Amino acid sequence: NAPFESSIVPNIQLHLLLMKPIMQLFTWQRTILLSIIVLVVLDILSFYGLYTNRFYFLKFDNFIFPILTIAHFVYLYVLWFKIKEGETADVQMRNVEYLLYTILLVYLYKLVHSFMTLMSYTNYEDHVMPSTFLPMGTLILILHVFLMGLTFLAFKHRKELVGGYSYEEMEKQHIDQWE
Repeated sequence: NAPFESSIVPNIQLHLLLMKPIMQLFTWQRTILLSIIVLVVLDILSFYGLYTNRFYFLKFDNFIFPILTIAHFVYLYVLWFKIKEGETADVQMRNVEYLLYTILLVYLYKLVHSFMTLMSYTNYEDHVMPSTFLPMGTLILILHVFLMGLTFLAFKHRKELVGGYSYEEMEKQHIDQWE
């Protein structure tokens, strides 16, 4: 049991050493602002076709990502509001965050899909590829990685600045609302 505990302590200390400068660099305001910028850019780029260098606004599939990001924008607004007003987490914030956990799976899918599309470049050597394929594909991939990192930072800021989800307190708030 002792070797297991001693291996965890350095990992925790390393985690704390890494997170402190990241949290100082990406304050909650910067995290929210950068998240909004990245979301808007990715929403626009979700209509972009890498292979053709054109935008497709009439394909239903291209609307899925922007529609799902609405929940992310709501979460960012709620986070900003709770921090500014000094409020604690509530049931509605928890529900939006849990929805965002599910949407993170879509973000992960988009990240993997972007990577696979970028790696397919060599499969089409006999075809004429737009000169923008690699730069735009790399940009989209980097933005997806950045979005996932910013999302996890937003969760960390929520935990530190708004507080955790105390189920006893939330249940009390929920009962008080019905009285």
